[in-house]
Amino acid sequence: MHTSTKNLTSVIEISSKPHEGLSVQKNESSKSRREFLAISASTALGASALSFPLIGGAEAPSVKIGVLHPVTGANAYSGQQCRMGAEMAIEDINKRGGIKSLGGAKIEALLGDAQSNPQAGSAEVEKMNEAGVSAIVGAFASAICLATTQTAAKYNLPHVVDVGVADQIVERGLKNTFRFGPGYKKCAQIAVANLHVLNTAAGKPAKSVMIIHEESLFGTGTANLLSSELPGYGYDIKEVIKHANPTRDFNNIVLRMKQINPDIVIPANYYNEYALLVRTMQQQKVAPKAIYSVLGGAASSYKFLKEFPEAANGIIDCNHWFNPKDKRSLELKKRVEAKGAFFSYEVFMTYTAMHVLADAIERAKSTDRAAIIDALSKSTFSDHIMPYGPTQFVNGQNMGAQPLMTQVVKGDIKVIIPRDFREVEPIFPMKA
Repeated sequence: MHTSTKNLTSVIEISSKPHEGLSVQKNESSKSRREFLAISASTALGASALSFPLIGGAEAPSVKIGVLHPVTGANAYSGQQCRMGAEMAIEDINKRGGIKSLGGAKIEALLGDAQSNPQAGSAEVEKMNEAGVSAIVGAFASAICLATTQTAAKYNLPHVVDVGVADQIVERGLKNTFRFGPGYKKCAQIAVANLHVLNTAAGKPAKSVMIIHEESLFGTGTANLLSSELPGYGYDIKEVIKHANPTRDFNNIVLRMKQINPDIVIPANYYNEYALLVRTMQQQKVAPKAIYSVLGGAASSYKFLKEFPEAANGIIDCNHWFNPKDKRSLELKKRVEAKGAFFSYEVFMTYTAMHVLADAIERAKSTDRAAIIDALSKSTFSDHIMPYGPTQFVNGQNMGAQPLMTQVVKGDIKVIIPRDFREVEPIFPMKA
């Protein structure tokens, strides 16, 4: 078995400077151009031999896939979790024989760091294109995905989005872009409809709402959708508060929450800010009838549950979640925990997205980008651990993707909605 992973920066140290000189070479003789290409090829070959010892016997050429996430900066934890999911998927695919239609070619990951900002993400796509990747999987945050998919489109480079929920990602007509998970419009609609069902069944004790969201495309877009959906169900939105990302002090926001005293608090933010907000609420003894998250960064998180069990207790979340009735989910969870890591949505979303891409390459029988895009557009991939059914991409969006509703109950995260995947009955409201 031969699993290859390269850090993109090491690849680019070899290739970027000669490539930058490529435009200068255009007006020179064809001979000097041939010499340049020959030198570049031999240099790259030498680097590959140094990085990966040769194995006896002929091997099919590897399939280079860009794995692009924010592994430094504000979103570093989530980016690192995504990267782990991608690498575990590649390990599993290669162990099972690689891409069989390409003679057992192994997937080779070229790792990129989006540094938690869109510009860095776009720059990494440029480097990955130069390095000859056949496709990209990433890049977690919506704002980064919006930039990376656009840059990849310039090169007809297939880009499978693992987590980014902003619907703008798949609303621009980019033929290279495919999102496996649901967008925030669908998540917001499902969350509000389910909130109304829970509240009605409980005798409608909750009437007022306060929304706290981070300032980027994800948080702002989610808050706007909730603001438009909730009044139609009779909820009074007392206030919508936006915060910077990162934010390291939520005391003023929680003091404002005390003044308003909403029945329901809806956070929409990334892990660090979500965790700090809920902990601050606990410290200031603010206990609404429900903390009802929509794509909450820490709500469906074993890490948050372990570190702050009392703060996490009872939280309901509408979010990406695995099929709890598929034994492969629990097997993957055990493998992740054996690495000393948490089985977060970033891990299993990117793990599955990589399998979707590998299935497309298998069916394309080619590393040609156009062939892979065509195969993705016709995907019916169903051999996964998500509660989706077969993939069906329409304008880049997997139409079968859906979030699940979870709740922290008795020290664990359990699915409460829909009934097909329910593990426990929901508790609503938490505060009488």
